[in-house]
Amino acid sequence: MSKEAIVERIAADAAAEAEELLNAAARRAAEIVSAAEARAREERAEAAAEAEERGKRLREGRNAAARLDSAKILLAEKRRVLDEIYARALGRLCGLDEREMLPMIERLLTEHAEEGDEIVFAKDFPYASAAAQLTVVRKRKLTVSKERTDAKGGFLLRGKVCDKDLSFSALLRADMEEHQGEIAEELFHIH
Repeated sequence: MSKEAIVERIAADAAAEAEELLNAAARRAAEIVSAAEARAREERAEAAAEAEERGKRLREGRNAAARLDSAKILLAEKRRVLDEIYARALGRLCGLDEREMLPMIERLLTEHAEEGDEIVFAKDFPYASAAAQLTVVRKRKLTVSKERTDAKGGFLLRGKVCDKDLSFSALLRADMEEHQGEIAEELFHIH
């Protein structure tokens, strides 16, 4: 073989090898690009799923907060209704005439007064002098204070051992604490 043929053969072999290296590099580059695109698709899908989950949690959180706010508003409104009912009851109690008021006062004194207690009537109680003449006052040796309390309706009892708030507002407050669940159930049909 001639020198030229050898050089041509070496050149042809080198060109073939270079072509094969270029083809292999192109295939490898295509594989890398394809893998990178697949990885990018996966990451986009994961990011979209994560964003969807975050959005779902955010919506659920906002919905829960809205439900809680609604429940608070409803509860406040129900509380306002109950307060209004008791305010009207207090107004009615304070507005009783003497014929209705004195038997109630006598019953309260009979149930709660101890011998020697002092009665302190509310400033707005109109029948203090008539109530001072009740049989229970004499029997239990109760005294009537010249002082008046700021309590709404009724009276306070000052005793040797303890004082008792028998003002209408205190009696209604105690009644409300004891029965508000039953009243709410009746009013609002809570089951």
